[in-house]
Amino acid sequence: MSSTYLTRLSVVRVEDLAPSMRRIVLGGPELEGIVTGWKGDTDAYVKIAFFTPGVTYPERIDVAALRESMPAEHWPVLRTYTIRRLDAEAGELWIDFVVHGDEGLAGPWAARAQVGEVVHFSGPGSAYRPDPDADHQLLVGDDAALPAILASIEALRPGQRATAFIEVDGPADEQPVSTAGDVEIHWLHRAPAHAGTTNLLDDAVRAWPWPEGRVQIFVHGESGLLKTVRPYLVKERGVERRDVSVSAYWRLGETEEGFRAWKASERARGEEPMIRPGTPGA
Repeated sequence: MSSTYLTRLSVVRVEDLAPSMRRIVLGGPELEGIVTGWKGDTDAYVKIAFFTPGVTYPERIDVAALRESMPAEHWPVLRTYTIRRLDAEAGELWIDFVVHGDEGLAGPWAARAQVGEVVHFSGPGSAYRPDPDADHQLLVGDDAALPAILASIEALRPGQRATAFIEVDGPADEQPVSTAGDVEIHWLHRAPAHAGTTNLLDDAVRAWPWPEGRVQIFVHGESGLLKTVRPYLVKERGVERRDVSVSAYWRLGETEEGFRAWKASERARGEEPMIRPGTPGA
């Protein structure tokens, strides 16, 4: 099968995790291909395809072929989302969506998704997992990074040390997580401020008592973190770049298409390490 064909899974369960977070659980025969190629990275992501209403598409979606045979306005729109968990035994793939009313494309879809609905996507790709040889893990992010942060916490080995700073609206948006690691989670509440408009994460990281030893770092979320947290970690703290996974998942006020264009320009100027794109609920 061509690598441009999209994987097809069906919605088997829907769970409301918090006022602004909904889990879509997917399953089906084609999950076997995901399981076979799974690397165990905790920031694994897929690109979900959304189709133009009223347009007839083939049962099997080959994105390259569609772009040759259909006008651009009918091409699938892709949105990038983190895999919260792959449960091979249960035959389930979990994807958590930030939902906020009618804003964007993927969020509204997730809010109304029904069991049995077919979802098409490419991937997964990935770039990070906690290194058991590091002395400490520092995990920093907002709602968009929450699935990857919680997956990373769950993946820690017994006694492995980690500290997480997570920005959400309020207490109702906090999520429980089980881990064998030695973890401190700091939930930062931004309400009534909106996502991407506060300095909560930057302030928290700068105030954190820096531990001894090698610190591996995962900082993902709104693009402003690249201008604040990353310089502090790399320039002021001197963390080696091999131990820093820092990237924007989204940019305030931008669709994913606009975000990708911005990110490409940042990379061209040497400002943005290429980890992966993504935007919550756009």
